[in-house]
Amino acid sequence: MAIYRLLISIFALITLAKALVSGKFSDAGERLGFGGPRPKGPHIWLHAASNGELASSLPVITELQEKRPDLSIFVTCNTATGVALARALGYAAVLAPLDLRHALRRFWKGRDFVAHITMEAELWPNRVLIAPFPTLVLGARMTESTAKGWGRFPKLAARVLTNIQWVSVQDAASLDRLSQLGLPQDARGPVADLKAYYDPQTLPKRDPQIVADYPRAVTWLAASTHEGEEDIILDAHVKARRINPELRLILAPRHPHRADQIAEMIAEKGLDCARRSTGDSHAASVLLADTMGEMPNWYRQAGRVFIAGSLTDRRGHTPYEPAYFGCALIHGPDTGNFASAYDRLAQNNAAICVETADQLAEALASLDAESAQEKAGIAAQNALRAVTNIDGLVTDLVAQLPE
Repeated sequence: MAIYRLLISIFALITLAKALVSGKFSDAGERLGFGGPRPKGPHIWLHAASNGELASSLPVITELQEKRPDLSIFVTCNTATGVALARALGYAAVLAPLDLRHALRRFWKGRDFVAHITMEAELWPNRVLIAPFPTLVLGARMTESTAKGWGRFPKLAARVLTNIQWVSVQDAASLDRLSQLGLPQDARGPVADLKAYYDPQTLPKRDPQIVADYPRAVTWLAASTHEGEEDIILDAHVKARRINPELRLILAPRHPHRADQIAEMIAEKGLDCARRSTGDSHAASVLLADTMGEMPNWYRQAGRVFIAGSLTDRRGHTPYEPAYFGCALIHGPDTGNFASAYDRLAQNNAAICVETADQLAEALASLDAESAQEKAGIAAQNALRAVTNIDGLVTDLVAQLPE
């Protein structure tokens, strides 16, 4: 535990320094447990890393509140965009306190929390070990690499896991790894991949100009791209346009602050570009979607989607959201974050795996016809259809809450 305290103190200093250098003094205060609303009445503290994790919790949280209307929800996230989404949905929300004991106690003071629900991989030792209320984990994910990291501190891992009251994992492999690290038998809840319950209530409004300028049948999306992927994607787009000159690409980087660099790459490929952040709405061969919070719009606009984070060492992004919109799915080989979902897609021939620009261009050409896109989109939806009874999951979760 002493080593962890040292590491989390170093992490806290770096996080606070970044906030202060950026002039985000209120962010630093929230990280230390200061500020934010302190609503009256009993609350569940829901923690999600960012937008995606928060969105995946909504179907469960909505039904939980129907069963327990006496309990309100208070949200924390690690990112400002996650906090903004929570507030837009009507929840009290602040940036998550750092996992420092004094910051946590300050954050808890004046807030009547009866339970803590944390999402996916957000297991913070001090939050679990010193909280005066039970900790529950929803959609828990434990990758092989993360398990190895926890395995370097076996006593700490065992202490944390034996103090967690209930865990619902998103796949059987995560359950095995958590059990090996010390999760007790009586804390094991049902296996449920919450990403399968994509919630459309978070969708932004459609932009009629985008709808007109980027017809779905001739538009493809590269979703949440990372450095090292755009070059392959743009080369594939150039090659695919030789077959279909009307083809248009919406390129949505994971981190919009890289937009200037990507715009230069687009120009170097000889492609014309419109940038969403500047309000440029002309029909271009590439729309650089360098804004936040609009990914659902891009899914709606694209008949074909390349799911990024899968050509680098990022372990891939979610296939559930594009499948919800009936998109034909293409991805790279690195898909460990959603291994079971991609396995189901592969078993049902419901997605195309590529590694090179040539292969990506060929995949786009094979899905050029609108009918082919629709067929592939239906196949993806069927392969990823939720099989878990969400009512049963919520009933099990509610049973863990104090009366």
